[in-house]
Amino acid sequence: MAKEIKIKPIGIIHTPYKEPKGMPIQGAFEKGVTGTARLFPKYRAGLKDLKGFSHAILIYHFNRSKEEKLSGKPFLENKEHGIFAIRSPHRPNHIGFSIVKLKYIRGSVIVFSEVDMLDGTPLIDIKPYVKYYDSRGRVKCSWIDKHFKKGGIPEKVKLK
Repeated sequence: MAKEIKIKPIGIIHTPYKEPKGMPIQGAFEKGVTGTARLFPKYRAGLKDLKGFSHAILIYHFNRSKEEKLSGKPFLENKEHGIFAIRSPHRPNHIGFSIVKLKYIRGSVIVFSEVDMLDGTPLIDIKPYVKYYDSRGRVKCSWIDKHFKKGGIPEKVKLK
């Protein structure tokens, strides 16, 4: 097995969020904010047929994270959890993903809403969100379930 895997960006994500402060912890909590993913020209052809989807999964590199932790405190509470039970950027490979709502595609630029990433984030990959594959029934969400018991959005949905 290889000791290292090299991944190169396919583009850059641009958003209004220059710093983590004020950014939602998940894009579904801030539906009105718009961002763009600008693909490098050589990857433009890969966008063929994506505009027929309502949502996409953007996979990106948490390029501002310089730490690697195996546990951390999520934004919804002050208790530590294992890194693989939270969505912290301070992961071993600093890889993140977001499900975004596609607004339109023009040339090599994807315009989307439901933004939860920082401006200048390197884009690694794009996958279509497919309800037949990606939605699941009877899902358990461990420690997160208690924050949604009342049916609304938790108070701590933006980074401080």
